[in-house]
Amino acid sequence: MFKKILIANRGEIACRVIKSARRMGILTVAVYSDADRDALHVEMADESVHIGAAPAAESYLVADKIIAACKQTGAEAVHPGYGFLSERASFCAALEKEGIVFIGPKPKAIEAMGDKIESKKFANAAKVSTVPGHLGIIDDADHAEKIAAEIGYPVMIKASAGGGGKGMRIAWSKDEVRDGFDRARSEAKSSFGDDRVFIEKFVVDPRHIEIQVLADAHGNVVYLGERECSIQRRNQKVVEEAPSPFLDEATRKAMGEQSVALAKAVDYQSAGTVEFIVDRDRNFYFLEMNTRLQVEHPVTELVTGIDLVEQMIRVAAGEKLPCAQEDIKLNGWAIESRLYAEDPYRNFLPSIGRLTRYRPPREGKTDKSVVRNDTGVFEGAEISMYYDPMIAKLCTWAPTRLQAIEAMGEALDGFVVDGIEHNMPFLSALMKHPRWREGRLSTGFIAEEYPHGFAPVTPDEDQTALLTAVALSCSLIEANRRERYGDRLRSAAGPLRESWVVRLGADYLPVALLEVVVTIPFEMDMQIGGKTLTVSTDWRPGDAVWVGHIGGSKLTAQIRSVLNGLRIDWQGLSVRAKVFTPRQAELDKLMPVKLPPDTSKLLLCPMPGLVVAVAVIEGQEVKAGETLAIVEAMKMENVLRAERDLVVGKINAKPGESLAVDAVIMEFA
Repeated sequence: MFKKILIANRGEIACRVIKSARRMGILTVAVYSDADRDALHVEMADESVHIGAAPAAESYLVADKIIAACKQTGAEAVHPGYGFLSERASFCAALEKEGIVFIGPKPKAIEAMGDKIESKKFANAAKVSTVPGHLGIIDDADHAEKIAAEIGYPVMIKASAGGGGKGMRIAWSKDEVRDGFDRARSEAKSSFGDDRVFIEKFVVDPRHIEIQVLADAHGNVVYLGERECSIQRRNQKVVEEAPSPFLDEATRKAMGEQSVALAKAVDYQSAGTVEFIVDRDRNFYFLEMNTRLQVEHPVTELVTGIDLVEQMIRVAAGEKLPCAQEDIKLNGWAIESRLYAEDPYRNFLPSIGRLTRYRPPREGKTDKSVVRNDTGVFEGAEISMYYDPMIAKLCTWAPTRLQAIEAMGEALDGFVVDGIEHNMPFLSALMKHPRWREGRLSTGFIAEEYPHGFAPVTPDEDQTALLTAVALSCSLIEANRRERYGDRLRSAAGPLRESWVVRLGADYLPVALLEVVVTIPFEMDMQIGGKTLTVSTDWRPGDAVWVGHIGGSKLTAQIRSVLNGLRIDWQGLSVRAKVFTPRQAELDKLMPVKLPPDTSKLLLCPMPGLVVAVAVIEGQEVKAGETLAIVEAMKMENVLRAERDLVVGKINAKPGESLAVDAVIMEFA
């Protein structure tokens, strides 16, 4: 077994590899760029080596710097994680030349399966079912348009060396093919240094289901069940689960055996994933093979009990697999939610900044479930514009799917992140979505269920009552603490009132207290909307999370102070609450409402990012839907289009400039 390994990656996956290596008694070496000097993976590793500037092309993607770091520290092997150099055969070959072990497959398998075009040719030769498409190199937009017409719309334009949803576009028409081809090539070039793209038929209402395989150097290959990855946005996975609620045992076995056959055909050695598109009739088509560890590997670990990172290390060290196919059993259900630094209320645009608060839920096992959080950040860490926006992967396990969903909902409600925008509200709302809970999924789920983007959820009558109870309990607990300050001569508020009014958003809800004594821990009966609710909690002023029981049901919500009130976040809801006496409520209703400024004549930068292009000039007439500018953030290009016909007045930004969120790019006449 290796004595020391180097992790050629960053963030949560670097931390994840370090944890397994530490359990195995293996020393670890971290590498870091200028932007990651104070990162968590650097702190966790036994040693660390600086490898260059913040852009990945100058640090994490430079193979020579990784090899130099291995020589400097005496690392015997390299774990590449995912992304960066993880699927680059030349990197694997370069390590082998230097006598350093690559913890992953051999160059032959990476070359055969790592390139999407070549992998489909190989799969066709091996009689694996594939999606119809054009596997050759596409010369230009005219060529792409011709091929798309032959295949038939809709089509998928994909980067040959792509991954993570980058360099990928769906085109439903001739015009979209030309634009999608240009955007896919540009993203592929900047993300992977390879601008080759190919086109294939886009399967309508598809499910994205993948099979995890594990193989050693002695000819043993097993499959560890499947993962359902259909909840995607912009072709990037958001929520994954294992097993799939759609597959039956026969389909699972057929997909697994086909995956094993493919792995054996390329002499695969390590953990790998064979991805399939599955249609509504459970017909499955080979999509690609990822010759690396997948982001969503924790859900497989939770349902099989197998540490995939440990097995990758053991296989690389020459050991045999510890289990045969008949030993693999799927136990219970696991779900993974990817916490991204992006604003769900602004069409999920990237967000960067400092994590002023980062308080994940407690990890570990309870009587009913397991909570696991794979992360690479800490409170006070900086979310950089240079890398992927993923902050953490929150996972839950339970005996059944619905129990795992309930555990996930509660864990998300207790996951506190401040300082940046994030997709927690969306993830929390998703856990209550009927279609998700029923397992009626497709890769178009988010686009179909949220066609106009994700908007703040409006509470129903029952939810309003619960939120009202939380708000009033917090107010009474805070008032009780103020009354107990030392050196106070007399009570500032007088006897506890029986009647209160809680304002939630624009609604005013009357509440009657059936008791006039505040106890700590808090327990009180309240009459809200004609119902009597018993409210109990151990919450204290300053606690970020309110945990208690209302009407006999457990509730976990996040509490944040705002001017003269508080904000409550729960199950995708985010409401501002203020507590008044009845007379104060009457006066509050008379207060004028401040309207937001008119920005209809401005193009504002929707996220912190780099201006890639400005597509118009001053004085130009523009039609609705035409491109105004392109802004790049976190390795994704975002095209800003005109929402209506207009005339460009003044342009305030130029290509190459870095802009803050809401910076004015241009003004309209």
